[in-house]
Amino acid sequence: MAWHPRPDELDWSAIRASGPGGQNVNKVSNAVHLRFDIRASSSLPEAVKQRLLHWPDQRISADGVVVIKAQDARSLERNRADAVARLIELVQAAAHVPKVRRATKPTYGSQQRRLEGKAKRGSVKAGRRSVTE
Repeated sequence: MAWHPRPDELDWSAIRASGPGGQNVNKVSNAVHLRFDIRASSSLPEAVKQRLLHWPDQRISADGVVVIKAQDARSLERNRADAVARLIELVQAAAHVPKVRRATKPTYGSQQRRLEGKAKRGSVKAGRRSVTE
C-alpha cells in the first residue's frame, strides 16, 4: 500500500530538541511533534484505521492520535521528513495483514524418518555405555 498523508491531516509543532546542535540547541526549535488523528483521516482506508486504532504502539494515544517526535537531525526540514517517513512506516505496518496459518499434519514418510533417526541416535548412545559383567 503506497499511502501518503495529505498536508492538511498533519498537525506540526516545533519544540526544542535535546539532541545534537551544540550552542544552537538552546536557541532554535528544531525538533518536531507530528500529530495525526486516525479517526479524522479521510485518506486512510477504514480497515487500516481499525487496525491502527487497535495497534499496540505507545505512539498512538487512547483517543486515536499518533504522536511522533523527531529530533535526530539539526534542521527542522529533515526532522519533519523523518517524522512523516516514520508515520508512513507505521501505517504500512498496520496495513499488512498477516497470512492465516493453517495447521497441517506431518506426512507418514516424515514420521517414519523421524522415528528411524531417533532409533539410530538411541543405538549410538547405547553403544557408548560401559559394559558391566
